[in-house]
Amino acid sequence: MPSGTPTSTPTSTPTGGPTTPPTTGLVGWATQGGGTSGGAGGPATTVTSLTALTAAVKGDTAKTVQINGNFTCSEDVRVGGNTTLVGVGANSGLTGCGVNIRDVSNVIVRNLKISKVPAGNGNGDAIHLDNAKRVWLDHNDLSSDTSHGTDYYDGLLDITHGSDYVTVSWNKLHDHVKCSLVGHSDSNGSEDTGHLRVTYHHNAFQTCAQRNPRVRFGNPVHVFSNYYYKNPSYTDYSYGIASTCGAGVLVEGNYFENVAEPTHTSEGSSPGGSIVARNNYLVNSGTPQTSGSVASIPYSYTVDNPSGVKANVLANAGTGRI
Repeated sequence: MPSGTPTSTPTSTPTGGPTTPPTTGLVGWATQGGGTSGGAGGPATTVTSLTALTAAVKGDTAKTVQINGNFTCSEDVRVGGNTTLVGVGANSGLTGCGVNIRDVSNVIVRNLKISKVPAGNGNGDAIHLDNAKRVWLDHNDLSSDTSHGTDYYDGLLDITHGSDYVTVSWNKLHDHVKCSLVGHSDSNGSEDTGHLRVTYHHNAFQTCAQRNPRVRFGNPVHVFSNYYYKNPSYTDYSYGIASTCGAGVLVEGNYFENVAEPTHTSEGSSPGGSIVARNNYLVNSGTPQTSGSVASIPYSYTVDNPSGVKANVLANAGTGRI
């Protein structure tokens, strides 16, 4: 297929059309299951140290915690339920450790810059979800580097152990090997089947070598209007999106640039899953692999004209935009 053309005839979505959605509104799976409001209605606190942060985010009472500064750390910051965690400016966040959202519900994380979390520090992820429900991750910047090899770092954003009703929107995930995992193990189907429903929209995956995302069991996982880019100088690139272990992933209206293998319908030793791909825009990229069918999407959403996704995402994703 010629570069710079859609993979298929444009297909209408529940709300249809090329209109650009707002960069501040919640869309996707986090609107389901009762919705996601985070700390709305609770007090707001601004913290300027790691000690203050770890204390402020504890517990399940409604609260908004604003981070002012970037804190160096080596253990996860464990976030309680009914919490909004938001950075001040473009550079507030964490270096060396990540945010852990475990066994809680109704959490919003926005405008944080999290970088260089070694695999041995906490869960080894910039943001880690473990049995977390109703979570919105928005306008964050997550990164490490690609010079340390495959296993020095773990994930940037991993969603595991039956987590559900998650929206990942307007984030920048970049310069990393294993970027985003949905479902941690082929043997965890009893916990994960019927869960792991995630929406990824308007994110920039820039030189993320693999797992953008790699999905096990979740159906449907919805990946729309994201920008994928691989730096030509990085030669170890593997793939964009993978569906395994019977998962179902709808991949629509995305912009792939320099991505030889945009989608995989299996990965490694994992059994295959289903991918439906439509209306994606390919620039110097391969043809997406597709197989099977995917469960229906229950919420309203709007897909950008795919040729404009790159400009829209680069202009509006990441920190310092909200």
